[in-house]
Amino acid sequence: MKIFYGVQGTGNGHITRARAMAPKLRAAGAEVTWLFSGRPREDFFEMEVFGDHLWRAGLTFQTRHGHVHYLRTALRNNLVRFVDDIRSLDLRGYDRVITDFEPVTAWAARLRGIPAVGIGHQYAFGLDIPKAGADLMGTQVLKYFAPASVGLGVHWHHFNGPILPPIIEAGAPPAPQNPAKIIAYLPFEDIDDVIRLLRPFTAYEFHVYNPGGPVPTSGRTAHIQIKGLSRRGFQEDFADCAGVICNAGFELPSETLHHGKKLLVKPLHRQMEQLSNALALEQLRLGEVMRELDPATLASWLATDQAHMVRYPDVAGAVAEWLLRGDLNIDQSWIEAIWQRARKVA
Repeated sequence: MKIFYGVQGTGNGHITRARAMAPKLRAAGAEVTWLFSGRPREDFFEMEVFGDHLWRAGLTFQTRHGHVHYLRTALRNNLVRFVDDIRSLDLRGYDRVITDFEPVTAWAARLRGIPAVGIGHQYAFGLDIPKAGADLMGTQVLKYFAPASVGLGVHWHHFNGPILPPIIEAGAPPAPQNPAKIIAYLPFEDIDDVIRLLRPFTAYEFHVYNPGGPVPTSGRTAHIQIKGLSRRGFQEDFADCAGVICNAGFELPSETLHHGKKLLVKPLHRQMEQLSNALALEQLRLGEVMRELDPATLASWLATDQAHMVRYPDVAGAVAEWLLRGDLNIDQSWIEAIWQRARKVA
């Protein structure tokens, strides 16, 4: 089977999910053409698993100080180029088209009347899940940014609907945790604001991953290490850290829960998906939430040893098998069988 698979590249969560899917699809005998968009081509790194992949500019959101900036988003995206990329994308000869919230692939398939499968967290939002911060703009973005004929949503709970557990990439074996070691990955916050938040907590060792790479700042101290994005470096730090501070995306919190590390999320303001994720984590009692970069909330979270572990099954393998079966109906008994293999350990 030949598959065309589009992946949104804003942030790293969609790419992480694609890294989990790639070997499973290959093992199932699929021939996959990968397309990535949402950030400059030179900003993608360690992409060898995807082979000779394609790139388009796509669309991305602009943020400032933890807020979505809609005017800047409209001005920075080249809509003429986006439409041209949709019209020129050649999907002939493929048996299946998949989009992980990647708009060029999704709209190219819709324009040509080709059924597209949407795989990802955003496709759970058409169902009855916890939602917060809903407004007209956020609702329309989730509905029309990368539309799919069939949505295969993933979440931390099924919420009595056809929703799968998170798709987790197989990682290194767990290492003994260093109780003082904390990862901070807050790509939508100003790096100096993050440093100011962490500076008073000298009893801890913070590894701060900055998407723009290390930046010079007078506020840096010995217990705060600023690092550029590196998949290998991040995995090594993640292996023995005790906790993760991050925005309220989906993939990194999912990996944090899967490996039993404590979790503190700061949702992006005016972003429905992140606000909804924060609400879900609170309702499921799986992590802590801070609405702002708040030292008091951070101090309380650092002082607790409570972490939650939810061991998720091989969802990537199950999805690969489902895709190659040819029937795109989502059977509820299939969903339930996969959830039965998930285990909440702590």
